[in-house]
Amino acid sequence: MKQQLSNRINNLSESQTLAMTRMSRELKDQGKDIISLSIGEPDFDTPTFIKDAAKKAIDENYTHYTPVPGYPELREAISNKFKRDNNLAYAASQIVVSTGAKHSLANLALSLLNPGDEVIVPAPFWVSYHEIIKLAEAKNVIIPTSIDADFKVTTAQIEAAITDKTRMIWFSTPCNPSGSVYTKEELHDIAQLLKGYPNIIIVSDEIYEHINFLGKHESIAQFDFIKDQVITVNGVSKGYAMTGWRIGYIGAPQWIADACIKMQGQFTSGTCSIAQKAAQAALEADPSVVNDMKAAFKARRELVLNLMKEIPGLKLNEPKGAFYVFPDITSYFGKTDGTTIINNATDLTMFLLDKGLIALVTGEAFGDPNCIRFSYAAADEVLIEAIKRMKETLALLH
Repeated sequence: MKQQLSNRINNLSESQTLAMTRMSRELKDQGKDIISLSIGEPDFDTPTFIKDAAKKAIDENYTHYTPVPGYPELREAISNKFKRDNNLAYAASQIVVSTGAKHSLANLALSLLNPGDEVIVPAPFWVSYHEIIKLAEAKNVIIPTSIDADFKVTTAQIEAAITDKTRMIWFSTPCNPSGSVYTKEELHDIAQLLKGYPNIIIVSDEIYEHINFLGKHESIAQFDFIKDQVITVNGVSKGYAMTGWRIGYIGAPQWIADACIKMQGQFTSGTCSIAQKAAQAALEADPSVVNDMKAAFKARRELVLNLMKEIPGLKLNEPKGAFYVFPDITSYFGKTDGTTIINNATDLTMFLLDKGLIALVTGEAFGDPNCIRFSYAAADEVLIEAIKRMKETLALLH
C-alpha cells in the first residue's frame, strides 16, 4: 500500500513543546540526567478534595455517556464561577465543556473559520494557536511584540492588522509563554477598538487565570459593549493542577455555543464523566483553595529571575502571571563554542539540551525567534540546578 497522508496532516507541525518533552524522555531513557522544563504543567498534585469527588463519582456510577456540552450541573457551576470570579453573565446554555481548552479552541476554529479567513494573533502566542488556525484553512496574521513592550500588543498594531478578511483575534492573559498580563485599562482599550468592527470575534484564552500576581484577573468580556463578540476560554488544568483530567470550557454567545456543540457531537461527544465531576468540585470551591500554589509560583518566579540576572547576555522582563520566564537571548546569536554556531533561538535550545542537559523551548515555537521559554513549574532545587547548568553552558559561547 502506498503510504499517502492527507495534505492536512502533512501541513500540520508537531507541537514543539511536546516534541522537546519527547526528546527529553528519550534522553532520560538513555541514562542522561536531563532537567526538563519544557512542558507547561504544574508540578503539584491535584488537591485531595477534587480527587475525592472523582472517587465518589465512580462509586455513584457516573460511568455512562455524558451530554455533549457537559453535565448540566457542571455547566451551572461554570456559569456561577464566571459570575463569582469574573463578573460575567453566561447562562449554563452558553457553556460548552470539552476535553481541555485546546479542544475548545479547535471547536471554535472549525465552527467559525472558512478558508481564507484571517485571524490576528499577537506574538508570542501559545504554540497550538497557529496550527489549529491553519488546520481550519484560515490565515494567521501575526503581530510581533517585544520584551521592551512587556510582550503586549497595542491597539494601533491591532488596527493596522485588520483587513476585510479579518474574522477573529486570539490572545491569552496571563500569557503563555511570556507571563504577560493585560490590565483592565488595556483590555478596555482593545474592546473599544474592536467594538468598531462588529464582525470580528475575540477569543480570550484565560486558562492561567488563577496564576496571576497582579491581584484580580480581568476578562475582556466584562465590558458589556463588546461581550457579544467575545468567547472566553478557560479550564481547570493550570489553576487546579488538573492537566491529566482534560477539562476545558468556553462561555460564548448562544449561537457560537450551539455551533461548538454540533461540532463536538460529531468529533468526541461529551468528555469524561469522572473528570467532569472532579471539575465541578474544583469550580464550586472557594477560589482561595489555589492560593498556596499561586504563592509557590510567585516565590519561584523571584528565585528564577534573581538567578537569571547573574547570567550575562539574558534580557529579562518580570512576568506578571503563568509560570514561565521568556528571556531575550539575541546577544548569543553568532557566538560559538568552537564547534556549534548559535544562529537562532532553536540552535540555543538544542545547545543547552546537548551541552547542559536542560530542556527548554525555542521562542520560534511561540512566534518570537528572539527568546526561549523557561518553565518554573518545578521544585526550587531543580530550578537552581537548571539555572546553574544554563549559566555554565552559555559561558562556553564566545
